[in-house]
Amino acid sequence: MPQLLIATNNPGKLSEFERLLAGCGWELVTPAQLDLTLPDDEPGETYEENAKIKALNGARASGLVTLADDSGLEIDALGGGPGARSARFLGEDASYEERFARILGEMAELPSEERWARFCCVIALAEPGSEEVRLCEDEVLGLIAFEPKGELGFGYDPIFYLPQQARTMAELPSYMKDVISHRGRAAMRARQVLKELLYERESKADAAGQPLRS
Repeated sequence: MPQLLIATNNPGKLSEFERLLAGCGWELVTPAQLDLTLPDDEPGETYEENAKIKALNGARASGLVTLADDSGLEIDALGGGPGARSARFLGEDASYEERFARILGEMAELPSEERWARFCCVIALAEPGSEEVRLCEDEVLGLIAFEPKGELGFGYDPIFYLPQQARTMAELPSYMKDVISHRGRAAMRARQVLKELLYERESKADAAGQPLRS
């Protein structure tokens, strides 16, 4: 089974991708398993740029097909912020509790109808030896809650309220979040791309009369 590098050190993301990509035909491996240290910065201005950079870095360093994602929270009342800088909002060392406090403080006087937001995710898939990157993206709409709720999930999940579910993303069990979330939706698209990549690799191996290798 060919290996797929998941280019992140975020344990929450790794756990989600293990579920979302289960049975996809690829063996998922992490930078830690390969003893790789990948750049952790996100110099791009958009999710697409950051996802591409991380996927290409992983493919070059590992020689494996690499999946990377970038995601963020966009709040209408904050002009679309924190957006692509969500993971570094208030600085890299800021806790999510501090980030929640700043966001909720700035929105304290806003009623529900003015608290619209969206979670966005772009997944990039890069092959070693190529600069071509395949992208999959999706989003989910919701509201910024009046206070954090829920112990599940990670990141901004406790303040992202889903009206259809009447609870925050952090209150959803994983089997529900995987279907509803921005990352879950983007991963469904990525599964199809991974299937296509696997087919291409198998076709090339058959044409060359060689067994498929990692």
